[in-house]
Amino acid sequence: VPCPQKRNRAITARRQHLKSVMLQIAATELEKEEGRRESEKQNYLCEHCPPLHIPGSMSEVQELCKQLHAKIDAAEEEKYDMEVRVQKSSKELEDMNQKLFDLRGKFKRPPLRRVRMSADAMLKALLGSKHKVCMDLRANLKQERDLRDVGDWRKNIEEKSGMEGRKKMFESES
Repeated sequence: VPCPQKRNRAITARRQHLKSVMLQIAATELEKEEGRRESEKQNYLCEHCPPLHIPGSMSEVQELCKQLHAKIDAAEEEKYDMEVRVQKSSKELEDMNQKLFDLRGKFKRPPLRRVRMSADAMLKALLGSKHKVCMDLRANLKQERDLRDVGDWRKNIEEKSGMEGRKKMFESES
């Protein structure tokens, strides 16, 4: 079993070797890329920029200047059109982003907190401070319990059913 220090040194040496190999490969790739770019540049210049032939007479030089100015004007117009298109596109992008922002909501809604409020305070908040409504829930519960304790509801229904029940209802109302 090899010593841990020797093993660590071997691992470190292997890492450094791999790193140097990777750097060498990257350097050769960069050189290839640079050569490829240079050749592409030369090809583009050969296609788009023919060699300059300077004429000998003054009228030919003036004609060449006129042609160059016409090409410059055309390039400037194309540049202006492109700039206008870019500005229009960026404006549309800003508008779309603003619409997205509006649709999502401008702000994160905070989580609602539970608020303990008595029924009296709730009614006061709803109706305003002018109306003084006292709502005693315990008293209401007592009233409901008293109503429930009155008796069996089936007996009340049976008493009110039939003609006698209706007669009693009319008599009790008047």
